[in-house]
Amino acid sequence: MESQRQILEGETASDNISQDEVLPNKSRVTVVGSGNWGSVAAKLIAFNALKLSSFHDEVRMWVFEETLPSGEKLSDVINQTNENVKYLPGIKLGKNVVADPDLEHAVRDANMLVFVTPHQFMEGICKRLVGKIREDAEAISLIKGMEVKMEGPCMISTLISKQLEIDCCVLMGANIANEIAVEKFSEATVGYRQNREVAEKWVRLFSTPSFMVTAVQDVEGVELCGTLKNVVAIAAGFVDGLEMGNNTKAAIMRIGLREMKAFSKLLFSSVKDSTFFESCGVADLITTCLGGRNRKCAEAFARNGGKRSFDELEAEMLQGQKLQGVSTAKEVYEVLSHRGWLELFPLFTTVHEICIGRHPPSSIVEYSEHKPK
Repeated sequence: MESQRQILEGETASDNISQDEVLPNKSRVTVVGSGNWGSVAAKLIAFNALKLSSFHDEVRMWVFEETLPSGEKLSDVINQTNENVKYLPGIKLGKNVVADPDLEHAVRDANMLVFVTPHQFMEGICKRLVGKIREDAEAISLIKGMEVKMEGPCMISTLISKQLEIDCCVLMGANIANEIAVEKFSEATVGYRQNREVAEKWVRLFSTPSFMVTAVQDVEGVELCGTLKNVVAIAAGFVDGLEMGNNTKAAIMRIGLREMKAFSKLLFSSVKDSTFFESCGVADLITTCLGGRNRKCAEAFARNGGKRSFDELEAEMLQGQKLQGVSTAKEVYEVLSHRGWLELFPLFTTVHEICIGRHPPSSIVEYSEHKPK
């Protein structure tokens, strides 16, 4: 008892009693994904896992294994150098981050799962994890995108919840990953469904002195903000590529925000107006339209007059990272077309039609507005 008291009070403990024995309910965290944003998420979590007694020190990060030009495996290099040399070069992740190329092994002991992969891969990942995770696991999705099925759109958090039978929050915000990695001040929003206590646990896990996280009870609103802003960023990139100026770009962003809000509320009546004024809403829209990979590639697309495909530009410009805006624009278009809403959302409609070559990039401003009913 004396040794346990010493541990809990911060005194020197005897070597033969581990902290796990004193705090058996410590949470284990696994990050599923290791791209640019996934690596930054692992860095934030690793910092807090060491600082907070309610979390195990070790943070596992599932790595989709790749062979580097040197012939070495990416996971091996991450573990040797404490750095994701491909997707986040020059940034130390924290010595308590362990890269694991085996998905099932990476999640086996974790009761807090952080999903951060391109959204088009998530259905396959979930299928692999059915029956492989702890019954008491909680999840959070940092993924921006949606699945469109015959029965309609399915948010990634819903996909995770249904396939794995676990609760899933979301984290979205004005988060250019490389800026967070070098600890420039940023904000983010956790969206939760019912359990405020779980949401606060995620807030503690992600919050640092330079990364301020708040929670709101609106999963769909937060997630749709993070998803739809990439479509608007494609439009903003077209404006930049055609050198239309700041007035035009501001107009596109305003129209885009209005369509984001209208689309979200048509899909889910529970979405709150106030969510669009959180970091996940207007702030994320601004930062993504000013920087970020979607704007960057759309600018190049417009400069080339639409003659080079987004697939080609993605391969050339993003070093293995994935565009989300183009695929999301297609998914949104499918929903609008199926429900007869195309005329209500001229910006969303036009973005997709430009992406597939039906219209030139200049048509981004050549439509009349229709206010969503």
